[in-house]
This record gives sequence, C-alpha cells and structure tokens, in this order.
Amino acid sequence: MSERPPANDPAHFRKVLGAYPTGVTIVTTVDDGRPTGLVIGSFTSVSLDPPLVAFLPTKTSGSWAAIERSRRFCVNVVADDQLEVAGVFAGKSDDKFAGIDWTPAPETGSPILPGSLAWIDCTIDAVHDAGDHVIVVGAVQAMDTTDHDAGPALFYKGGYGRFTK
Repeated sequence: MSERPPANDPAHFRKVLGAYPTGVTIVTTVDDGRPTGLVIGSFTSVSLDPPLVAFLPTKTSGSWAAIERSRRFCVNVVADDQLEVAGVFAGKSDDKFAGIDWTPAPETGSPILPGSLAWIDCTIDAVHDAGDHVIVVGAVQAMDTTDHDAGPALFYKGGYGRFTK
C-alpha cells in the first residue's frame, strides 16, 4: 500500500474533496448601490422551519465583504448553459455585472440573474467562523424556480460540467 499524503496537505485535500460533485450557485448582493457576487459550490439547505440556507465563502473574498455589509443576498442556481457567466463570477473582476442584466429580488433587491434555474432571496441570520471560511446562514425571505429549460451546472474535479441522465 502506498503512503498517502496527510489530511492537512492542501493539494491532497482539494483532490479528494474534488471527487465529490457539487452544484454551482452565484450569490449576489447590492452594496452601496453596486451589484456584486461570487460563485459558491458550498451551498446547502439548513432548515424547513424556519426556512434557512447556508453557504461558505472565504474570509478574504471582497464579494463576501460586500454581502456581509449589506446583510442580504440572493442565491442563483446556475444552469448548465450559464457556465461562461459562472466563470466571470468566479474571477476577480471589479465589475462582474458588466453586460449582465438582472432583476432585483422581491424582498432584498439582490440581483436575480437571467437564466438561473432558481433563486433564493435571503437576509443574513448568522455567521460562524470556519477556518479560512465562514458559514453564512441565511433566512429565506422569498424564492422561486424559473421556466428555464436547462440542466444544473456542476463542479467536479476542479472544473465545471453538466449533469446527464
């Protein structure tokens, strides 16, 4: 049996956890009149009563800082034909919304992106420390699915992909 790297080896950690496919979301807000957002793969439902969701941004993210200041956000579930948009929001651009139309979410005004499969409009309920990330728990204020006829975008082994049956 070959010797495996220790659990605290960052490259090995990414490789192993990369074997678990995750959905792709874009979490958005409006901070000081300016829309911003980031790609998140670590998104989950938390509670039905009350309705809560969570996502885990890195502490150093500028988009997370904007969401933390605004205390509100919208989770956009990314469709498999939005991979280019996801790439923009995964980057470090100062204006990720350049050329992207959006609709304000009904309760918080956070951006709903066209072509998303669903959206979840939230206010921050709690923030918990988690190493180099934080766990952000959101209280769901409004949500809906869209009529967009596409599959979900997935993140797997370091890249974006599609789900096929």
